[in-house]
Amino acid sequence: MASSREIILSALRSAAPTPLPIPEPRGIGARYPDLRQEFAKAVGEVGGRCVLLSAEGVLEEALSGFSEYSQAKRVASLVAGVDKANVDLADVKDPHELHDLDVCVLLGELGVAENGAVWIREGVAGNRAGWFLAQHMVLVLPGESIVHDLHQAYERIDAKSRGFGTFISGPSKTADIEQALVIGAQGPRSCTVLVIG
Repeated sequence: MASSREIILSALRSAAPTPLPIPEPRGIGARYPDLRQEFAKAVGEVGGRCVLLSAEGVLEEALSGFSEYSQAKRVASLVAGVDKANVDLADVKDPHELHDLDVCVLLGELGVAENGAVWIREGVAGNRAGWFLAQHMVLVLPGESIVHDLHQAYERIDAKSRGFGTFISGPSKTADIEQALVIGAQGPRSCTVLVIG
């Protein structure tokens, strides 16, 4: 006579569903009719500001419209056409030199419409301490580099490439203390994304 343990295990084995192969992640996630508009909406929802620009030539004009930039004394930029840039991140040996960096302008490689995230790599963005120590961050993103979701983003990112890379989505924020949202507690107080083209 079989023990109750054997009877239970036998019943579980016979009731197990037939294993199915894991589906490919393609086609998962939302698809948006207007990637630029959806991306801009998502950036706003995470506490950032997104401005859609028609052409690259208006970059300095757009930047000058932001008080964070127009009042800044120390500006680092790895994007051509930023006239006010006076800090070269490539020359910074000690991150402490960036303690009073007002604005950091970086070139984003990829934008994600579902969450407003922008992919940045160290190879394109110099000394990364400026990314986190600046009071205000500006990300310049080509409009054609926006994808629908993170599934598509990870298909385009070369994970085997060397160096540091990260998604940045809005300004620094935390809600660890008493679950009260604090913007700029551990990094930039503002994040503006300029989508060009």
